[in-house]
Amino acid sequence: MTKLGKALTSAREREGLTLRDVERATGVSNAYLSQLENDRIKSPSPNVLHTLAQLYGVPYSAFMTAAGYPVPESGAMPSDAIRLAARLGPTSPEEEDALADYLEFIRKRTSRTPR
Repeated sequence: MTKLGKALTSAREREGLTLRDVERATGVSNAYLSQLENDRIKSPSPNVLHTLAQLYGVPYSAFMTAAGYPVPESGAMPSDAIRLAARLGPTSPEEEDALADYLEFIRKRTSRTPR
Protein backbone atom coordinates (compact mmCIF):
# COMPACT_ATOMS: atom_id res chain seq x y z
CA MET A 1 0.00 0.00 0.00
CA THR A 2 1.10 3.56 -0.65
CA LYS A 3 0.62 6.46 1.72
CA LEU A 4 -3.04 7.03 0.91
CA GLY A 5 -4.08 3.40 1.18
CA LYS A 6 -2.28 3.00 4.49
CA ALA A 7 -3.66 6.28 5.82
CA LEU A 8 -7.24 5.39 4.94
CA THR A 9 -7.01 1.87 6.34
CA SER A 10 -5.34 3.05 9.52
CA ALA A 11 -7.91 5.82 10.09
CA ARG A 12 -10.85 3.49 9.46
CA GLU A 13 -9.50 0.79 11.76
CA ARG A 14 -8.70 3.35 14.47
CA GLU A 15 -12.39 4.29 14.42
CA GLY A 16 -13.36 0.61 14.63
CA LEU A 17 -15.27 0.72 11.34
CA THR A 18 -15.68 -1.85 8.61
CA LEU A 19 -15.92 -0.92 4.94
CA ARG A 20 -19.66 -1.60 5.16
CA ASP A 21 -19.95 0.75 8.15
CA VAL A 22 -18.22 3.49 6.16
CA GLU A 23 -20.48 2.82 3.18
CA ARG A 24 -23.56 3.21 5.36
CA ALA A 25 -22.23 6.40 6.95
CA THR A 26 -21.05 8.09 3.76
CA GLY A 27 -22.89 6.56 0.81
CA VAL A 28 -19.53 5.72 -0.80
CA SER A 29 -19.61 2.12 -2.04
CA ASN A 30 -17.50 -0.37 -0.14
CA ALA A 31 -16.01 -1.50 -3.47
CA TYR A 32 -14.69 2.03 -4.12
CA LEU A 33 -13.46 2.27 -0.54
CA SER A 34 -11.62 -1.03 -0.91
CA GLN A 35 -10.03 0.15 -4.14
CA LEU A 36 -8.89 3.34 -2.39
CA GLU A 37 -7.37 1.41 0.49
CA ASN A 38 -5.60 -0.94 -1.92
CA ASP A 39 -4.36 1.93 -4.10
CA ARG A 40 -6.25 0.85 -7.19
CA ILE A 41 -7.66 4.35 -7.78
CA LYS A 42 -5.07 6.60 -9.41
CA SER A 43 -6.95 9.90 -8.95
CA PRO A 44 -9.26 9.59 -5.96
CA SER A 45 -12.17 11.98 -5.72
CA PRO A 46 -11.31 14.96 -3.47
CA ASN A 47 -14.97 14.99 -2.42
CA VAL A 48 -14.75 11.40 -1.22
CA LEU A 49 -11.49 12.14 0.58
CA HIS A 50 -13.17 15.10 2.29
CA THR A 51 -16.10 12.94 3.38
CA LEU A 52 -13.78 10.27 4.75
CA ALA A 53 -11.62 12.84 6.53
CA GLN A 54 -14.69 14.16 8.32
CA LEU A 55 -15.88 10.67 9.30
CA TYR A 56 -12.45 9.59 10.53
CA GLY A 57 -11.60 12.89 12.24
CA VAL A 58 -8.48 13.32 10.11
CA PRO A 59 -7.39 16.63 8.53
CA TYR A 60 -8.54 16.74 4.92
CA SER A 61 -5.12 18.03 3.90
CA ALA A 62 -3.52 14.82 5.21
CA PHE A 63 -5.53 12.65 2.80
CA MET A 64 -5.05 15.10 -0.07
CA THR A 65 -1.29 15.12 0.47
CA ALA A 66 -1.17 11.32 0.72
CA ALA A 67 -3.12 11.14 -2.56
CA GLY A 68 -0.54 13.36 -4.25
CA TYR A 69 -2.71 16.45 -4.63
CA PRO A 70 -1.09 19.86 -4.10
CA VAL A 71 -2.12 21.36 -0.79
CA PRO A 72 -1.51 25.04 0.01
CA GLU A 73 0.64 25.76 3.03
CA SER A 74 -1.35 26.41 6.19
CA GLY A 75 -0.03 29.96 6.35
CA ALA A 76 -1.16 30.75 2.82
CA MET A 77 -3.46 33.74 2.57
CA PRO A 78 -6.87 33.29 0.88
CA SER A 79 -7.15 35.04 -2.50
CA ASP A 80 -9.76 37.55 -1.28
CA ALA A 81 -7.43 38.56 1.58
CA ILE A 82 -4.57 39.01 -0.89
CA ARG A 83 -6.77 41.17 -3.12
CA LEU A 84 -7.86 43.33 -0.19
CA ALA A 85 -4.29 43.70 1.12
CA ALA A 86 -3.14 44.76 -2.35
CA ARG A 87 -5.82 47.47 -2.49
CA LEU A 88 -5.22 48.83 1.00
CA GLY A 89 -1.47 48.56 1.29
CA PRO A 90 0.17 48.42 4.71
CA THR A 91 -2.20 49.12 7.60
CA SER A 92 -1.67 49.66 11.30
CA PRO A 93 -3.57 47.61 13.89
CA GLU A 94 -5.66 50.71 14.68
CA GLU A 95 -6.56 51.13 11.00
CA GLU A 96 -7.49 47.45 10.76
CA ASP A 97 -9.79 47.81 13.79
CA ALA A 98 -11.41 50.93 12.30
CA LEU A 99 -11.91 49.20 8.93
CA ALA A 100 -13.44 46.15 10.62
CA ASP A 101 -15.80 48.37 12.64
CA TYR A 102 -16.85 50.27 9.52
CA LEU A 103 -17.42 47.06 7.56
CA GLU A 104 -19.58 45.72 10.38
CA PHE A 105 -21.58 48.98 10.31
CA ILE A 106 -22.10 48.69 6.53
CA ARG A 107 -23.16 45.06 6.75
CA LYS A 108 -25.67 45.75 9.54
CA ARG A 109 -27.12 48.72 7.63
CA THR A 110 -27.37 46.68 4.43
CA SER A 111 -29.06 43.75 6.17
CA ARG A 112 -31.78 46.07 7.56
CA THR A 113 -32.50 47.73 4.21
CA PRO A 114 -35.44 46.09 2.38
CA ARG A 115 -34.66 45.10 -1.16
